[in-house]
Amino acid sequence: MFSKACEYAIKSCIYIAKESLSGNIVNVKEVSAAVNAPEAFTAKILQQLSRAKLLKSSRGKEGGFSFIKDDLPKIKIHDIIKIIDGEDIFIKCGLGLPECSEENPCPVHKEFKEIRSRLNEMSHKFSLEDLALKTEQGLFILKR
Repeated sequence: MFSKACEYAIKSCIYIAKESLSGNIVNVKEVSAAVNAPEAFTAKILQQLSRAKLLKSSRGKEGGFSFIKDDLPKIKIHDIIKIIDGEDIFIKCGLGLPECSEENPCPVHKEFKEIRSRLNEMSHKFSLEDLALKTEQGLFILKR
């Protein structure tokens, strides 16, 4: 449903959020290893999130990525999806048709409309703090 970049972005943000709760700054190598993603691809994704001001980036030997702890309850999965994949998944046709609507529905319009709605709700429901804490507690995993 999401692009591979978006999947890596969400997992990376959860990992960075978990580390940020402990006051840690993490580098690209740590993040890519933690979420089992290619390092160069992870770097590109994290730069995109930093440019969008979602993620804090610092340069230098002790540099890396982090979140401001107080921002974690406010940052939702939706924010990451919007930056990486855009909002098309929440509004466009499930079959990619340009003219799909209530008046001119595609064959899966009704069902996909419900899926889009549930996905939108879920993406607004969970904050990075929620997911970081659950990951820290061992309730979720970020890689196999």
